[in-house]
Amino acid sequence: MKQNDTTLIQITQNGMGHGDETLGLKLIGNYLKLIVQENSLPKFIVFYNSGVQFICEGSSVIDILREIENKGVKLIACKTCLDYYQLSEKVEVGHAGTMVDIIALQNLAGKVINL
Repeated sequence: MKQNDTTLIQITQNGMGHGDETLGLKLIGNYLKLIVQENSLPKFIVFYNSGVQFICEGSSVIDILREIENKGVKLIACKTCLDYYQLSEKVEVGHAGTMVDIIALQNLAGKVINL
């Protein structure tokens, strides 16, 4: 599996794109499946704001995120955001990090993709 050591994906909302919520959830699921199928994994995926919902119990993409994590991608969610949405106890993949951690990863990244 090819992994891009300089790419960081940021998931900042509960879906992909703006508009219909159901479509946004379908798009993020398709996107995550395709980066696995196409052997195009980033080094890190960070989640903040409502995007933290994806790493928690009940997420429609938890299985694909578990697979991505098992392939060596680090999944980091904003602790402040998890606390805000009262999800700290419901994290199923990845781990909580601080905004300082996220900024450090952004500074290290050769490419940042915002979803």
